[in-house]
Amino acid sequence: MAALAVAVAGCSVEPGSEPAWTGVTGDDGNAASRASAAPAPADASSAPPATRTPAPSGPPSPSASPSSGKPAPPSRTPAKVLWKPGDEGRDVRELQARLRQIAWLFQGPTGVYDQATEKAVEGFQDKRGLPRTGRTDSVTWQRLLDMTAEPGQWELYLMGGQEPGLPDARCLTGRVLCVDKTTRTLRWMVDGRTLSHMAVRFGSVATPTREGEFTVYWKSRHHVSTLYDSPMPYAMFFSGGQAVHYSPDFAARGYAGASHGCVNVRDEKLIAQLFATVREGDKVVVHR
Repeated sequence: MAALAVAVAGCSVEPGSEPAWTGVTGDDGNAASRASAAPAPADASSAPPATRTPAPSGPPSPSASPSSGKPAPPSRTPAKVLWKPGDEGRDVRELQARLRQIAWLFQGPTGVYDQATEKAVEGFQDKRGLPRTGRTDSVTWQRLLDMTAEPGQWELYLMGGQEPGLPDARCLTGRVLCVDKTTRTLRWMVDGRTLSHMAVRFGSVATPTREGEFTVYWKSRHHVSTLYDSPMPYAMFFSGGQAVHYSPDFAARGYAGASHGCVNVRDEKLIAQLFATVREGDKVVVHR
């Protein structure tokens, strides 16, 4: 009963904990451009009289300033926005991988244009004197392309915890929720075979997800944390108040946040299928 009482309290999202973007300026260089001095114009008074060009008559050209005679600055057309917060897909994943190459982003790629990505783009734009919008427009993208290399498969997918690594030896027998903190994945395994896998998120430094071998001792489909007053759907408790469960915050913000120790899943369809399959008494292994 004591363990059950702790579980009812549950864990939830820790607001603002360990954001992927820490505000550290990316040390990616910004070489100043150099322009050669233009030669001084020839003095018209030194030319022979026959070759002098008469002064123009009438109003000045529209392209010139009436007071100075200098060309008017060209009108600026706003750059086309390519990706913005809320967008998803392979292109967003490449954007995140390139930002990570030059130390503007420190987690992912996730393929979701989350708060951490927006902050990273803002910092990149600000350092280069571009409009600080947090949205990736064509000018920002070109500057990023000029400074980074084409990311490979590992940079695009494995760094973001989208593919599981080799399973822990304790996951090779029986029915197991095998949770890998290094690749940030959960795989459902039966007798050494991986039947499904999904991206997961963990607790912060202050509230870490416990590591070790555990057992699913309680399932709660519509659980609500009494400690944090927040929903924990599809909760599968394995250690005190720590559980594997769906997290709307993880789905919305990605790795910009953290839990209070639970294993968060952001794909509701996958966690629903997993919840229907896992039984109380199944093994849980959390490892690095």
